[in-house]
Amino acid sequence: MRNRSAGLDVAHRHAEKFLSGLDDRRVAALADAAEVRNLLGGPLPGHGEDPAAVIAALAEGAEPGLVASAGPRHFGFVTGGALPAALAADWLVSAWDQCAAFHALSPTGAAIEEITSEWILDLLGLPATASVGFVTGGQGANTTCLAAARNSVLAQSDWNVERDGLCGAPPIRILCGEQAHATIHTALRLLGLGSGTAVRVAADGQGRMDPAALADSMVGGDGPTIVCAQAGNVATGAFDAFGPIADICAEHDAWLHVDGAFGLWAAAAPGLRALTDGVGRADSWAVDAHKWLNVPYDGAMAIVADPAAHVAAMSLAGPYLVVDPGQRDNTNYVPESSRRARAVPIYAALRSLGRAGVAELVERNCAQARRMAHHLSSIHGAQVLNDVVLNQVLLRLPGGDEVNRAAVEAIQRDGTCWLGGTTWDGRYVLRISIANWATTDEDVDRSAGAIAEVVSK
Repeated sequence: MRNRSAGLDVAHRHAEKFLSGLDDRRVAALADAAEVRNLLGGPLPGHGEDPAAVIAALAEGAEPGLVASAGPRHFGFVTGGALPAALAADWLVSAWDQCAAFHALSPTGAAIEEITSEWILDLLGLPATASVGFVTGGQGANTTCLAAARNSVLAQSDWNVERDGLCGAPPIRILCGEQAHATIHTALRLLGLGSGTAVRVAADGQGRMDPAALADSMVGGDGPTIVCAQAGNVATGAFDAFGPIADICAEHDAWLHVDGAFGLWAAAAPGLRALTDGVGRADSWAVDAHKWLNVPYDGAMAIVADPAAHVAAMSLAGPYLVVDPGQRDNTNYVPESSRRARAVPIYAALRSLGRAGVAELVERNCAQARRMAHHLSSIHGAQVLNDVVLNQVLLRLPGGDEVNRAAVEAIQRDGTCWLGGTTWDGRYVLRISIANWATTDEDVDRSAGAIAEVVSK
């Protein structure tokens, strides 16, 4: 009899050991990739090995190169952890091994995407009639949404871009804020629209697109137009003014896309919802699940108000594909065909937290960001550069860019916590992002103390 679970017990033991040590583990990795290659590499074995032995060797060899990004003191890259229910559900996804592309391949995969779509739209206050595709991350979500936007705005000019391509198509005018995330420009490149073609609209000191500057940029232009706004600037956490921007887009018949990779979750928190006023008037939205919803990598949602435009941009058909009439085929909403049942951990996370739990998680992390900013502002000569409206903190230390770069490296080496750096207003600064369900106030205080001690040396 085949032993289909060979190695799972060993994997479980190693996973338990890793997870149980996260609270106290050094956050930075102990080894670089070269050291891990030395532990795990070598010639491919001529004969197969026992699965349990393979998993034990894999876990032990990988251990030194693991970053404790799932732990409570990793404050870089807007990285969430993994809720227990979401992690367990992700294990089930691998065990079930469903191809979630078609209803015929997995009725469960189709049903869970339908349920989770309804929950997400309700939680974020978006139109109940919108369509949702479960993609890999913000890059996949922005690309999918902007593909739907490209379809829609060119269709208004009687051009079928899916059939006829872009050669000879009416030019598309694209506008975004100066602080638009890099994935917007990558999406434009992937879609054949050009990463350098977007008009960059002036933003204020917090990175918010200036609606008056947007209106001025729209004057005199006509034809297909896409505007990209932002819910949660990746450095400051600031939100664009969606109401005025939506008014301008309506006046010019422009498609409004909102990159809300982590910031859109503010709509689920009563104390923060005002930051997203007017966001429901957009035509598409991108939001990650592996950030603030704390599901294991990877998971995100591409949401489009017009399902017809969404499906037109993404749909897959062929005489060899089995289609069950009246059923959802998940492949029609995402770029991939073969894909795992990515919505399952998202479903588990939402059900384990409930509406109140999502709100509490978001509001608690934002309060912790304010707490961190308060601690760090007491460092001699240090400046918190952003209005801490969400979960992001930008810190500038005295002494110039090299001093700030050295501080980031020293904090990472210390290992108490992990933060990154970025350039803001032409200066290199420290960037702290808090988005983990397991982070406590004690973690914040401990990390702030370690940061202060490191930079004072």
